[in-house]
Amino acid sequence: MAEVATSANSSARDSARPDQLLVVVDPAARRMDGESVRIAKDVLSAGAASTKVCLPDGPEEFARALRRRGSRRPVVVGDDRALLRAVGLLHRHRELAACALSVVPVGQVLGLSRSLGLPSGAVAAARSVLDGAERRLDLLVDDSDGVVLGAVGIPPAAEHEGAGTGRGAGRGTGAGDGRGVSATASASAHPWLRTCQSLVRTLAPSRPARGAVTVGANGPVRLRVEVDGVTLVDLDQPVEAVSVTPGAGGLAVVEVRPVSVGAEASPLTASGRTVTVSGAHFRYRADEVVSGPVRTRTWTVREGAWGLTLPTGWGAGGGD
Repeated sequence: MAEVATSANSSARDSARPDQLLVVVDPAARRMDGESVRIAKDVLSAGAASTKVCLPDGPEEFARALRRRGSRRPVVVGDDRALLRAVGLLHRHRELAACALSVVPVGQVLGLSRSLGLPSGAVAAARSVLDGAERRLDLLVDDSDGVVLGAVGIPPAAEHEGAGTGRGAGRGTGAGDGRGVSATASASAHPWLRTCQSLVRTLAPSRPARGAVTVGANGPVRLRVEVDGVTLVDLDQPVEAVSVTPGAGGLAVVEVRPVSVGAEASPLTASGRTVTVSGAHFRYRADEVVSGPVRTRTWTVREGAWGLTLPTGWGAGGGD
């Protein structure tokens, strides 16, 4: 069960924002930066009429706390992954339209939070929760009911392609594995064994690490990209990258970078409400998550589908 604490601030009855808040603290945020979490809780508890703090131990308790929020305004304390988890949960239960989220960014993965205009620092972000205003934002929803807040990238960025393969890499190098140590010792004692092992590695076909991105990782991909039913690029034109981002007015912005021949090729761009990518099996990165491989995926823009509390005047002067 999640640990729950409730506090009431009697002096807050005279404040301009007598909110009742449900503060859900992501477990990763507590582990990474407990001091920022404490500061955020103190600021929120001091500025709201009533604050209920939930400290879930995992994703299931995180989801349960958010679903049982009642009439309280939910505040997520965590990084981009916690924000994505909250939006995805509310979307699946068809509760996004009636629920404005507030977020205090805490953690290491905060690129999406910053791009959305959320302030940096626990104090500034908590004050924005209390004094900010709801802004309706567009959402990309794919044909498997997944959501995208920031951007889709095909293929995933190279620096993220090996993510999630740490255990596999450990086995490959013998780290944390007694067999790796004994094999090294045997090879040192018997030089002929080292020669045989080297020969086997040379002759054996190389295999990518489990979970690694292979399609498009070492070269161009061939994809058909359609925007509102109109083909932007077809399978006969290899491309280096495709990106899809929510734009303005309920439209997605699509950019395709063709493979250059000689002079650098100019990107192909288009805007539309529906984007379909198909072709050979490909992986893609949606916000912080790498998915696939799939043969086809369609993203549709939902205009103003979700609400986020941002600092007052964000549209005029930026997110900070």
